[in-house]
Amino acid sequence: MKEYLQKYLTLRKHNFNVALKKAKNRKMCYIFLAPYAILFTMFFVFPVVASIYYSFTYYNILEPPRFIGLQNYISLVLQDDIFLIGVKNTLMIALITGPLGYILSFLFAWLINELPRWIRSIAVIVFYAPSIAGNCYVIFSVFFRGDAYGYVNAFLMSIGLIDAPKLWLIDPTYMLPICMVVILWMSMGSGFLSFVAGLQGVDKSQFEAGYMDGIKNRWQELWYITLPSMKPMLMFGAVMTITSSFGVADVTMALCGYPSTDYAARTIVTHLFDYGYSRFEMGYACAIATILFLMMILCNKAIQSLLRRVGT
Repeated sequence: MKEYLQKYLTLRKHNFNVALKKAKNRKMCYIFLAPYAILFTMFFVFPVVASIYYSFTYYNILEPPRFIGLQNYISLVLQDDIFLIGVKNTLMIALITGPLGYILSFLFAWLINELPRWIRSIAVIVFYAPSIAGNCYVIFSVFFRGDAYGYVNAFLMSIGLIDAPKLWLIDPTYMLPICMVVILWMSMGSGFLSFVAGLQGVDKSQFEAGYMDGIKNRWQELWYITLPSMKPMLMFGAVMTITSSFGVADVTMALCGYPSTDYAARTIVTHLFDYGYSRFEMGYACAIATILFLMMILCNKAIQSLLRRVGT
């Protein structure tokens, strides 16, 4: 046993020396990477670590943080019914709009890729515009106005489907489905662009080799050639889709109000906004953020494990 331990320690020391020697030989690379690494640590890593730390404290900005252990998490799970509503709504949005938006982004990118170059450029701008237009989703508040002047109410009343205007953005029955439609409309973001770029980067000679190997239609071409060649873009699109679907707040707050009727459009981020910016209970808000972070990480890992099987 002592001999085995000695060999193990010698091997670890040798590996450490080799890694140190490689680092010294590549010190210029680390110097060039240093600005990004410093900024990434300051604005991404440090806030996450600080948020996890404050989630175990009572912190209201005015007083120094006071360590309270798991009390914030216990209160969230066992006592905060509104948070549980937010979790349910967030999961519904993520499970419906996330995969559907991801699939639609890829399908539209695949179809656009077959168009002539100048038409393809215009189509990309048209599909991508809603995701960068800021508060463009507010136009849906005009469509779904709760009086006879709202376009949806006016149309349904004109064809006789309803007798009186419906309060689309106040009635809890309709609020979340309408928000999902708007989120899907805005889902053509960075993931969509990555799919367009990935499809343009697929080597055309692979298709010729595939035809020689027995590929007979476009679906086989998609499954055996296109998707395996686009795995990095598929991963990036999945990460962006997860981030956007779990981080929904602006759409629900703009359309359904803050707070919404019976908290029917409450999400985790809306709950975080409530405790962080309205009540200034930063410790509690950090616990909410930590739970959301863990949910996103677990979902991201699950999707990546599924995408690794594509084309295998």
